[in-house]
Amino acid sequence: MNQEVFAAVADALERGESAALVTIVSATGSTPQRVGAKMLVFADGRIVGTIGGGCYENDAFWKARDAIVQRKPLLLRYELSDDFAQETGLICGGQMDVYIEPIEPSPELYIIGAGHVGFHLARIANEVGFRVHVADDREKFANAERFPHAAEIIVDDIPSWLARANLPPHSYVVIVTRGHTNDLEALRALAPRELRYLGLIGSRAKVARIYDALTAGQMSADLFERVHAPIGLDIGAVTPQEIAVSILAELIAVKHGKTHPAAMKWNPPQLVRET
Repeated sequence: MNQEVFAAVADALERGESAALVTIVSATGSTPQRVGAKMLVFADGRIVGTIGGGCYENDAFWKARDAIVQRKPLLLRYELSDDFAQETGLICGGQMDVYIEPIEPSPELYIIGAGHVGFHLARIANEVGFRVHVADDREKFANAERFPHAAEIIVDDIPSWLARANLPPHSYVVIVTRGHTNDLEALRALAPRELRYLGLIGSRAKVARIYDALTAGQMSADLFERVHAPIGLDIGAVTPQEIAVSILAELIAVKHGKTHPAAMKWNPPQLVRET
């Protein structure tokens, strides 16, 4: 049975799908399953394997789904009492500890823009475990020679590609294109989507101009609350290499659940009514 679970874990990681692995790590007395029994729980409710059935497995199932969302492991203890035996029909009288471990694939990082910052970010992000995708409309910049470790290199009109692209919700997306227009169109396409991280490069003045233009086009200002802009942690970065480090630091912070709010809180200008 565990062989089936291990195969399902490998398949989930290959597909980029999150799940939670439930394992019996301690058992005393009479229990339905022995130490090492495993169950894999997916966010949509699918299950592979079993830790013995009954109400305790159902409880572990729901806690596993919550662990996927919270991205935190859990250690649970179940007392298999006479009441439990009567309810389930199982003859039990022991204790069981169950460990729930969220399983996450390598984080997918989409770098929109293959210029200097994108180049340096791709290199160092790959070294810390991000699966890097690079998109740009210039083959001169977006190519395998410059990005030898990228999982994917897209050479296409950026707005057109984003309109077709199906980015998974656990994706990290960094907008670092060469110009205001591409940044604006990329943010227009990405701000409404569910993403783990979305960052936009540029000064506060530039970001404000982009936000103004998008709200004038009827985009809700609430969508900008999730955008990290200006992008990266404030470490005084100046060069493209330093900016890439500041962006990666922010990505790592988000990955490990260290809360860091979007750097720029923006409010649309208020209308002034003449009397």
